[in-house]
Amino acid sequence: MADAAHSHAQPEGATGVLVLADGTCIWGKGFGATGSAVGEVCFNTAMTGYQEVMTDPSYAAQIVTFTFPHIGNVGANAEDVESQVEGAVGCVVREAVTPHSNFRAEMELGDWLAAKGKIGLSGVDTRALTRRIRLAGAPNAVIAHDPKDRFDIPALVKRAKDWPGLEGMDLAARVSREDQEQWGGGYWELGKGYSRASWTGEGGKPKPHVVAIDYGSKDNIFRNLAKAGARVTVVPAQTSLAEIEALQPDGVFLSNGPGDPAATGEYAVPTIRALLDKDVPIFGICLGHQMLGLAAGAKTSKMHQGHRGANHPVKRLSDGVVEITSMNHGFAVDNQSLPEGVEETHVSLFDGSNCGISLKGKRAFGVQYHPEASPGPQDSFYLFEKFVGMLG
Repeated sequence: MADAAHSHAQPEGATGVLVLADGTCIWGKGFGATGSAVGEVCFNTAMTGYQEVMTDPSYAAQIVTFTFPHIGNVGANAEDVESQVEGAVGCVVREAVTPHSNFRAEMELGDWLAAKGKIGLSGVDTRALTRRIRLAGAPNAVIAHDPKDRFDIPALVKRAKDWPGLEGMDLAARVSREDQEQWGGGYWELGKGYSRASWTGEGGKPKPHVVAIDYGSKDNIFRNLAKAGARVTVVPAQTSLAEIEALQPDGVFLSNGPGDPAATGEYAVPTIRALLDKDVPIFGICLGHQMLGLAAGAKTSKMHQGHRGANHPVKRLSDGVVEITSMNHGFAVDNQSLPEGVEETHVSLFDGSNCGISLKGKRAFGVQYHPEASPGPQDSFYLFEKFVGMLG
């Protein structure tokens, strides 16, 4: 199935298909949920963490092609879920998903995907698909799975063509939580699971208070903020300045999330600018980094293929140290647009794109990558301590 021609002709036994907007059909074996879903096709180069990837809200409206051939061999469990809201709509893998072999597994990947309403497609030449994305950019497509091999290809092509794409799309409001939440989750330990976060430090003194704006956040970010010594209140993406100030934060965190930062910035940027004017300490990750950049006067743009994986080298310009980072973004802050007063702090060693900024004279900084995702595994944990250290 991996070497089947990319055409409308359906090979015998094909129960799944990826239909690109240009009419190309990539056939394979479907697994997980049945039905169809539309999104942008991207690729992720990580060798582990497929469950975290599929539940990361930053992947909303995307179909993830995993370049590592063996996906699903450690099964799935409840502890490795990053968010209960929408994540990736589907995934494409090379090899058929085999029965799991891991003591932490609670169910098979296919069963877990079905329970989450996410579609899988196996038996695909993922090298060829990844090369296509690298050369031509991330295409819009429909992923479909029908155990009875029935597909209306013209209708699927039309759906892929008619989908407007991520550019100009605000997805943060769609995946953000609806209500304010006092974060109580602690850090994970093998054999112990997740601890409970305490809101008080030594002698019962309250810890510094961080208000985290949820644009499509990963739970492990809040765990790391708590581990670094903060008490965290998470609020919806469109929370007003007055509502944030009423919580009396010592600092504000801007979370990751999906979609076009310029679209989300229409309601997020004015609030962030007002916080900067009040000299509130701010830390942004991924989309939050892009929101901070827009608020500071920089511009963002859609990337040709994006950065997605757990092996991305980033250079810290202050001392030349290279951090191995996890990334997931299809838009970036344009480092040629950084205005006076905004310092570039990190750059990608893959393509030189911006991966970090700080605002001169302000207690505000952001990084494009995901320090909570442990790819190094702990190269970038210092950023949480740096932020919490600003709040004393």
